[in-house]
Amino acid sequence: MKTWLIIVIVAVVVIALVLIALAMSRRSRAAAERKQVQAREHLQEAQLRSAQAEKEQALAEEQAARARRERAEVEERAAQAERDARERVEVAQEHRAAADELQAKAEKLAPGVGADGRVGNTTRGSDPAYGGTTSGDTASGGTVDPAYGDTRRVDPAYPDEPGTGGATRR
Repeated sequence: MKTWLIIVIVAVVVIALVLIALAMSRRSRAAAERKQVQAREHLQEAQLRSAQAEKEQALAEEQAARARRERAEVEERAAQAERDARERVEVAQEHRAAADELQAKAEKLAPGVGADGRVGNTTRGSDPAYGGTTSGDTASGGTVDPAYGDTRRVDPAYPDEPGTGGATRR
């Protein structure tokens, strides 16, 4: 083989290798560029999702704080209602003690005088202020039945009521 033919073949092979190398470098540059574009897209999406996550986190914290605040307000109102109820109980006990003390003083000063100023039964059951009746009270048209104390009335319109001493029908 002739030398010049060998040189031409070697030159063609070298040129072919250079062309292949250039093509490969272009491909790798294009691939690298595509990867960079894809990486930028991923970064942008990551930033968006991060912002959404921060927003959701802030909303969740705000909602939890609102729930804690509402719970505290409810507990505060309940505690205030309990304090008010205790105060009312204390005031009622004070009134009850004062009433008992005054009733004891009245009994000591004039034994047998009732709340209506009459001499007789002085129990609270006979005091109209406590839902009882006084002896001889005929406001409802009846009379007081002495067999049941001052709290039971006998209505003359119905003498056959059970427990009134009237006749029963069978």
